[in-house]
Amino acid sequence: MILKILIIAGIIALLYFIYMKNKAAALNSKKEAKEEKQKEKEKEKAKANEMVECSKCKIYCELNDTLLSNGKYYCSKECLEKIK
Repeated sequence: MILKILIIAGIIALLYFIYMKNKAAALNSKKEAKEEKQKEKEKEKAKANEMVECSKCKIYCELNDTLLSNGKYYCSKECLEKIK
């Protein structure tokens, strides 16, 4: 009788530990995915803050603030119009 109770308790404990191990692995994979997405966002921010030189007046501007025409960067519409 006691042996049956111990076997059942052992099976229940085994199933519980397997479940908890799978749950912990799932949480870790979600955490890793979040960290990877965050690293990608930081890389995109770094690219957005890259500085480029205006082809007309030779000042440096952030890449996301410039105008691109014929493969050259311009700091403003005025510089772009002066070239044309």
